[in-house]
Amino acid sequence: MKKTMFITLAIAASFCMGFAFKTITTPQINNEPKMKKVTGIGGIFFKCKDPKKMKDWYQNHLGLVTNQYGTVFEWRQGADTTKKGFTQWSPFAETTKYFEPSTKDFMINYRVENIEALVDQLKKDSVTITDKIESVEYGKFVHIIDVEGNKVELWEPNDMEYEKLGKQLGIKTTK
Repeated sequence: MKKTMFITLAIAASFCMGFAFKTITTPQINNEPKMKKVTGIGGIFFKCKDPKKMKDWYQNHLGLVTNQYGTVFEWRQGADTTKKGFTQWSPFAETTKYFEPSTKDFMINYRVENIEALVDQLKKDSVTITDKIESVEYGKFVHIIDVEGNKVELWEPNDMEYEKLGKQLGIKTTK
């Protein structure tokens, strides 16, 4: 009886010691939720010789529904398919200054959540922020420079207001 009790205690103690050792030697996982950063592509902007010709070409050959700005792609959000999302495609004149200080012929717009918190984090990470957050009815915008000097536009969208504005301007979407 004593021998059985001793063996049981020895096994229990070994188990506890192993558990304690593993707990001490295993790095602890931070259970704080990670801040969402980029949630999708908000727009693709590029320089070209003749923006009107470029829009016409894409409309005639690839079926884009174009307007004075380019086209708006309409899609459904994955997290909630009852909500729409939008992505802007816009050709710019090759002389545009909008992409400066970047010398590249393109700029990507990324959809983000909580732009203020993201900008605070980017500042802590020494990322170059080129302007202040601008708020308009269809969202908030700010521009940053990536590691290779590309200007990047960040957009915290208000998709409902973006859709309303498009309807007010008579803009149809490419679906």
